[in-house]
Amino acid sequence: MRAARRTQAERREEARQRVLQAATALVAIHGSRAVSLAAVGEAAGYSRGIVHHHFGSKAQLLEELIKYTQTFDVPADSATGLSRLTDFAGAYLGGLHERSPRSEAFLKLWTESAGAEPSLAEFFAERDGHFREVLAQYIVDGIGDGSIRPDLDPQTAAVAIIGLLRGSALMAFSTARDVSAGDLASVAVGGLERSLAADD
Repeated sequence: MRAARRTQAERREEARQRVLQAATALVAIHGSRAVSLAAVGEAAGYSRGIVHHHFGSKAQLLEELIKYTQTFDVPADSATGLSRLTDFAGAYLGGLHERSPRSEAFLKLWTESAGAEPSLAEFFAERDGHFREVLAQYIVDGIGDGSIRPDLDPQTAAVAIIGLLRGSALMAFSTARDVSAGDLASVAVGGLERSLAADD
């Protein structure tokens, strides 16, 4: 029995995913400076031309890479604003359990955006703005349903939570590699829940 032939769209998507995975691995190890179209193409098993065809330029590849490495699944069935927020935090830190290249690549790109590669900052501005709005809405929802303290300013709290999440993740990939990533995530999420929960 002959295997079904893949469509052109399927082959295109497979190539795109392989390029993103190769770029992720390179950034996780060496940072964004290691990302050239030629290096990514070679690591993915393609030519530089394939990378250029799918992404156009290094800048566009890095922009797509930020989106790719920041994507994670979040449970959608939590009953309260607080539980939605803590589920989100748990999902965000979930990538730490195996210290995945995806998480490490994202964190390297983010830290580089504040110093070594300021051109990345504009790519993060929109993503981080959306990130803040999602968290702030969970807080608004939690204040409304009584699960989150009513004295919190949602925007300020959202920024503080992002700092907690990214700070914990950075530690897991830098000087705290000896600490269980699962334990670190559990402590961070538990502390977040206790600090935000409304008094009974």
